[in-house]
Amino acid sequence: MKVIFLADVKGKGKKGEIKEVPTGYAQNFLIKKNFAKEATNQSIGELKGKQKSEEKAQAEILAEAKALKVELEKESTVVQFSEKVGPDGRTFGSITAKKIVEELAKQYGLKVNKRAIALDHPIRAIGMIEVPVKLHKEVSADIKLNIKEM
Repeated sequence: MKVIFLADVKGKGKKGEIKEVPTGYAQNFLIKKNFAKEATNQSIGELKGKQKSEEKAQAEILAEAKALKVELEKESTVVQFSEKVGPDGRTFGSITAKKIVEELAKQYGLKVNKRAIALDHPIRAIGMIEVPVKLHKEVSADIKLNIKEM
């Protein structure tokens, strides 16, 4: 019996695949537990339509990420911070991913997910710093920060 997998089933198939499986296994396990549905002409057509719309949505997300990368890497896009600095040259407050996202939105109107910013630890130094950002699995950029003494 041909089935379309609705979820990943270990050792049998991945979501969206069309495979031939034993009839009893399909009826008594896969279809009963909503892991698969019978592959009719109509359901195959629906699957192909869903896959096309999914590809189109992914392409749009990728295009948005590339456009955002261009904006972030412009020479004029430098996020300004002014922090109080102690005698040792380190800032009193630290600059976190959340602060960077808020300042990007306030200064340039750019929206970036704070989880996309790759900070190993909060920034406590002054000067020009570049922070990597993972906008998409295929697109990454650098945000330039200028941290000044208040």
